[in-house]
Amino acid sequence: MLEQLDLSQNSLSGNIPASMGNLKRLSWLSLYINSLSGTIPEELFKNQFLEQVYLHSNQLSGSIPFSVGEMTSLKSLWLHENMLSGVLPASIGNCTKLEELYLLTFNYIKGEIPSWLGNCSSLIQLGFVNNSLSGKIPTSLGLLSNLTYLILSENSLSGPIPPDIGNCRLLQWLELDANQLEGTVPKELANLQNLTKLFLFENRLTGEFPENIWSIPTLESVLIYSNSFTGKLPSVLAELKSLQNITLFDNFFTGVIPPKLGVNSRLLQIDFTNNSFVGGIPPNICSGKALRLLDLGLNQINGSIPSSVLDCPSLERLILQNNDLDGTIPKFGNCGNLSHIDLSHNSLSGSIPASFSRCVNISDINWSSNKLSGRIPPEIGNLVNLIRLDLSHNILHGSLPMQISSCSNLNLLDLSFNSLNGSALSTVSNLKSLLQLRLQENKFSGGLPDSLQHLGILVELQLGGNILGGSIPSTFGMLLKLGTLNLSGNGLVGTNNSYCKGANVLKPCGGSKKRGVHGRFRLALIVLGSLFVGALLVLVVSCILLKSRDQKKNSEESVSTMFEGSSSKLNEVIEATENFDDKYIIGTGAHGTVYKATLRSGDVYAIKKLVISAHKGSYKSMMRELKTIYKIKHRNLVKLREFWLRSDNGFILYDFMDKGSLHDVLHGIQPAPDLDWCVRYEIALGTAHGLAYLHDDCRPAIIHRDIKPSNILLDKDMVPHISDFGIAKLMDQPSAPQTTGIVGTVGYMAPELAFSTKSSKESDVYSYGVVLLELLTRKMAVDPSFPNDMDIVGWVSSALNGTDKIEAVCDPDLMEEVYGTVEMEEVSKVLALALRCAAREASQRPSMAAVVKELTDARPPAGAGRSLSKKQGKAGPGSQSQSSSY
Repeated sequence: MLEQLDLSQNSLSGNIPASMGNLKRLSWLSLYINSLSGTIPEELFKNQFLEQVYLHSNQLSGSIPFSVGEMTSLKSLWLHENMLSGVLPASIGNCTKLEELYLLTFNYIKGEIPSWLGNCSSLIQLGFVNNSLSGKIPTSLGLLSNLTYLILSENSLSGPIPPDIGNCRLLQWLELDANQLEGTVPKELANLQNLTKLFLFENRLTGEFPENIWSIPTLESVLIYSNSFTGKLPSVLAELKSLQNITLFDNFFTGVIPPKLGVNSRLLQIDFTNNSFVGGIPPNICSGKALRLLDLGLNQINGSIPSSVLDCPSLERLILQNNDLDGTIPKFGNCGNLSHIDLSHNSLSGSIPASFSRCVNISDINWSSNKLSGRIPPEIGNLVNLIRLDLSHNILHGSLPMQISSCSNLNLLDLSFNSLNGSALSTVSNLKSLLQLRLQENKFSGGLPDSLQHLGILVELQLGGNILGGSIPSTFGMLLKLGTLNLSGNGLVGTNNSYCKGANVLKPCGGSKKRGVHGRFRLALIVLGSLFVGALLVLVVSCILLKSRDQKKNSEESVSTMFEGSSSKLNEVIEATENFDDKYIIGTGAHGTVYKATLRSGDVYAIKKLVISAHKGSYKSMMRELKTIYKIKHRNLVKLREFWLRSDNGFILYDFMDKGSLHDVLHGIQPAPDLDWCVRYEIALGTAHGLAYLHDDCRPAIIHRDIKPSNILLDKDMVPHISDFGIAKLMDQPSAPQTTGIVGTVGYMAPELAFSTKSSKESDVYSYGVVLLELLTRKMAVDPSFPNDMDIVGWVSSALNGTDKIEAVCDPDLMEEVYGTVEMEEVSKVLALALRCAAREASQRPSMAAVVKELTDARPPAGAGRSLSKKQGKAGPGSQSQSSSY
């Protein structure tokens, strides 16, 4: 009789035959890593001799057969990486010899973790990762005295961590990350003296993290980031010999980092970003010569940078930005693996060490907003892999070394706000990969050379506040991708000094700077009047606030109660909107109402009013999220200007966007405005840039979770700005009820979100793909013209049916414009990219960085070889939106 059957790692497909249940003496069944589909036949599990069952990494669906309980000899059941659904059958409780139960990624098991699992006393490994489990972790798991691995990550589990888990004394891995767990960490976890991995990150845990947990001698990885922990790191932490990874970012830890950290262990990763640590950087943190990441940004760390940190041969990323560091930058030693270094926003002084040229693999340097002086060393030319260099806001002087032209991969060069001089523009003209060039507020001279036309993919050029002189060359018209240009204050002749980019040409923007005597007099009166009114308003509000201290705060309409402690800016917004009168509403969304506010200065803003009454217990977490959003700056993201938390409401002030949302331009305004291909393309590329920045350049990465046209706002030049990034997470705080639902909008949500509430970069990419399809077809994501309740992804795929006849789906106006031109091929490439972004399988979608590259490559950098559009001089969308989302 057959006892062992191993057909694993083949290319088997189809269903598992029910007749395999006739192998009654079978004890070992391995069918993993195939392409088997269909349901698991009931007959297969009706076998009392089966001990090992490995069906993982297939495409099995349906529920787990109830007959699983008849495998009374079962020791190992591996079902992960399938598409199983339903609940765990209670009959598993009959498998009293069960040692390993794995239902990991790509399954959709729902319901609560059954308490009867505590009866499976032989369990050694229990894994339910990336399913749809909800409810509390049962205390009965504490009865599993033989358990070594407990992995419950990426579900929707809530409630506290049961102290009973401390009874599982053999536990080595405890992974409860990416759930919605609340409360404090039980001190009983310190009883787990064999623990090597503790993963509690991305939950809603609060309170002081138990210090005695740091005394567990076997600890290797402690990942508890993105919670609201407080407390200090004890000195005993530095005594752990096996410690490799401590990741604590986005918490509220305080105190000093243990000075001897790194002396006794080969650390691999330290990430303490966005806490409140003080004191110095431990000098021996890299003594194990294995450290790859050291991120201490956004703390209050002071003192100088230890020389050993810049002589760490294994170090790949060093991030110390936004601290109180001073002194000079030490000499670089063995830094051959270093790829990213951010020392920005400190008080570092002295010169730039020429030894940084030893970091031959570095791609990103940000030393902005310090007090660095002296010259930029010519050795910078050795950094041939450099992609971004930001030395802005220092006191550097001298000329730009011509050796920088060897840095041919540079995308960003920011030397603004220094005292650099000489003629630099001829040198930087050789950097043909530049996307952003910022040299404003220096002392550069020598005019604008024709060679700048070679920067064909440049999107931003900031040269204002120098002494360039001369005139603007006509070759500037070759910079077709330029979206931001500042030449002001350079003494240029022959035309205005401030230019903006239109659709294909550079054109003057802004009014004349001349003002007559009457204009200056009128301005003086306005200023004096504003100061008087402002002072009077402060006095009146102060009196109202004092009077209201003893009154009940029942009326939301009362400024004195609703906005107690508000800043003068918020008071002015309240005045401008007449206490948020409905007539100023310009948009409503899932997270609040948006009002248009025109202040006395003439500045126009959008202010989002959030209802946060359900979040009162989480003000600290909300403030942390708001501070994180406030620091994010990118050309294609809506800039948060100010924010306030008052009583039952939060208020977020944004720049007002003149052209409303992409939804308005595509579907809302009647008659529909013309959208030339170049405008659609720039909207697609700008949105991709913004989303790539959120995914790849923010630490930690920001998942938007609701990319759609109404969250893409357009300024007066039709430049796209993504709104509402970070807001979904901000409003999903521990004190709020009903926060376990799916976040997103029907038609834009990735297929996997139908079975999981866990958004990802890949789900954002899917949403972006839908937006691209809308841009090209001018149909809504769920359009009434689609047959059989199709969405736009299904409709486009069905209409194309494997052909390249894009005219079957694309906007007829767009086809009329590009037909017979090279732009027809560009549209075809972008349509193909949109469908890959909207692929059903998340693993098949490109990253947003790859999307940016493909979009850039799809369109020639200059006018060479480009046919003229069939539509010339069409006005862009001009109507102001009344349904924008901020």
